[in-house]
Amino acid sequence: MFGQLLSSLADGLLLGFVYGLAAMGLSLIWGVMTVINLAHGPVIALGMFTAYLLFTQAGVNPYLALLPVAVLGMALGLVIYGAAVHRVLNAPHLSTLLATFAVNMIIIGVGTAVFTTSPHNIDFSLGSFSLGPLTVPFTRVVAAFAALAATALLYLFLYFTRPGKAIRAVANNRMAAELMGISSTTMLALSFGLGTLLACLAGGLIATFFPFTILSGGPYELKSFVICVLGGLGNPLGALLGGLLLGGLEGLVPAFMPVSWVPVVEFGLFVLVLLLRPQGLLGAK
Repeated sequence: MFGQLLSSLADGLLLGFVYGLAAMGLSLIWGVMTVINLAHGPVIALGMFTAYLLFTQAGVNPYLALLPVAVLGMALGLVIYGAAVHRVLNAPHLSTLLATFAVNMIIIGVGTAVFTTSPHNIDFSLGSFSLGPLTVPFTRVVAAFAALAATALLYLFLYFTRPGKAIRAVANNRMAAELMGISSTTMLALSFGLGTLLACLAGGLIATFFPFTILSGGPYELKSFVICVLGGLGNPLGALLGGLLLGGLEGLVPAFMPVSWVPVVEFGLFVLVLLLRPQGLLGAK
């Protein structure tokens, strides 16, 4: 019993790194431009299908496929920003919600027509390893390290490069940044592209261990909202911590109650954090 509990917890925590990566994209977009991206779920699904097509049609290793997945994510984010977000950025929040929801429906509609809603999967395994009572699939370990690497690269970019510092300046005070010669439009587009890139990367990693359809991004979008509230909206590192908490919770809850209770516990925690600490665990008051 203890060995099974330990394996479930480790499995959940490793999955939590990928959850955190997915939520990081949502958190980054909110933190820089105060936009709730309702196209986040379908973008995650597009990352899954890009990795799937590269693996099945071109024979590319799923982990090497993450590089073109990232490039596609950045390009897609720039297109979505220019076509749907930029013109309504300064409008009421409902306008940006409707704009990104429209993108959500377009992606799902086109994806359903192209891929149908039949499940797909990447038939790829790295085996597993055992450490005492603990048994962990290698795909989860590789995905966790990939998520950590992406987080580290994002941190280095935001804090040690000129464009990253410009993004932070625009997030802090857009008008002051423009007075200093920073193009806020360019930085906002870059931020949206990075957020979409992270979502696609997370989708590519998730596709290596779960079957998926064009609708599969929806549950991960909901988890991303919970994670962002846990870690603090606009805080990418908080998103990683929130992902680990949610992953650990998903690993532990099924050991004590039916799996169907997992979303109940997750969203109960979501409401509890909103009531007691709305700024999140790492958010500033």
